[in-house]
Amino acid sequence: MIRTGLIGCGYISHKHVKTLSRFSDISLAAVCDVDQEKMKEAAALYQKEDGADSEITFYENYQDLLKDPRIDIVIITVISSLHAKITKEAIKHGKHVIVEKPLALSMREANDVIQLADDCKKDIFVCHQLRYRPLLKRIKELMEKGFLGEPYMGVVSLRLHRSLDYYASSNWKGTWEKDGGMLVNQGIHLIDLLLWLFGDIQSVYGEIASRVSEKETEDVACGIISFKNKAKGLIEANTITKPKNQGYYLSIFAEKGSICIGGPGFNEVQHCYIEHLPDMEDELRKLSVQLDEHYLMYQSFLETIIKKAPNALSAKEGKKALEAIFALYESSKRKQSVSVPVDHFCTADMKSGRI
Repeated sequence: MIRTGLIGCGYISHKHVKTLSRFSDISLAAVCDVDQEKMKEAAALYQKEDGADSEITFYENYQDLLKDPRIDIVIITVISSLHAKITKEAIKHGKHVIVEKPLALSMREANDVIQLADDCKKDIFVCHQLRYRPLLKRIKELMEKGFLGEPYMGVVSLRLHRSLDYYASSNWKGTWEKDGGMLVNQGIHLIDLLLWLFGDIQSVYGEIASRVSEKETEDVACGIISFKNKAKGLIEANTITKPKNQGYYLSIFAEKGSICIGGPGFNEVQHCYIEHLPDMEDELRKLSVQLDEHYLMYQSFLETIIKKAPNALSAKEGKKALEAIFALYESSKRKQSVSVPVDHFCTADMKSGRI
């Protein structure tokens, strides 16, 4: 039995707890949070979903959990600014790690995590679970096998509403130092998909703006990506859509066809045309109702741990979208295109002055 320890028992942790309960060869052995009630909620949820009165240890200090010799894997779902710090400590204690996005809030931290994981021969799995959604896996396969021909342009759109109450609910939300920015939090999944589908990037040009004065970070972002394969990428994102979330969108334009998906649940096939594949739209629509990506992500990670399968969402993979966002932020400061790789960047550097 593989035993996991959960650090951070807030809202997002509940998805992990429910997913863990569906596996027979992995269990939740310990939880950690500064809030006792949140630990009780997470433990009770697991026991309810698991259907057994499992013994779960409570730790108020995450370092005590890391010292627990029973724990094989640590799941990190704390605030963004602590992801890299706790990941590194977990690796040093001999644990594998599942960490929520973003991997880090600086290039130095991201690179340190990658190097440490390599040195200690431990696996890090960054939660970009949308890659495992069957609809998106099929689109990836179509592109890899050349059915769409040469990729020309990819567009991702994020149109969300974040109220003042959202930022007021926690003192870290909307801060460059602890939260990391709108793209780092709300936009990173779409940007990860864009890079996953289109490949490595060469440069990024971007502009950002902040129209909500009650926070530090951006709520509008526009970016142009130049890929190494000569394709172009377009990012448009905001969290000021009124009166509520409109949704998430991904569009692919290529030599032999185009595909557009989106909607509030990011699962509507709004357009599909591929030369010589007239039934593909129907196939994609059928796949669009399959939304069990969290389970499929965990299944992949277990295969990495147990069967030594390749790690599809390693720290190196998790760094890619982060680096693209950092390049966009840096471009907005310098008012010019920024080449990738990015050598030095930290979201806290964006704190000096209004955008």
